[in-house]
Amino acid sequence: MKHLHKISLLIISSLLMISASLKEEHSSLKSNEKIAVTDSTIHIDKATGLVVDKGLDVVTAHCTGCHSSKLITQFHTDRAGWLEKIRWMQQKQKLWNLGEAEPVILDYLAKNYPASAIVHRRAALKGIEWYRLK
Repeated sequence: MKHLHKISLLIISSLLMISASLKEEHSSLKSNEKIAVTDSTIHIDKATGLVVDKGLDVVTAHCTGCHSSKLITQFHTDRAGWLEKIRWMQQKQKLWNLGEAEPVILDYLAKNYPASAIVHRRAALKGIEWYRLK
């Protein structure tokens, strides 16, 4: 029990140090400022983590009410793929009809989160001899 208490204190102090470091790093930013990433022409909205571009407000209003913006940033596809994802959400997740906002959302997503050659998952395991568990 004594060791558990020491480990808990160590974890808490580590988290506090990380938190302080992050606060210090972003303390000069105001809540509505944008931070630049690797390319100076791309800006990320601090509140959502999404690319700042035309349509961001519409995407934020329609998408982040139901799920984290991280679901958007980790999914990359073309316009047809984004439309397919929207239709799936409408059929399976009760997403409402987006109406006039749909083309704006699709334009934003296709431009800022397009299909890429970068694979964000590890490759499938190959050349492994699997055995049956008894």
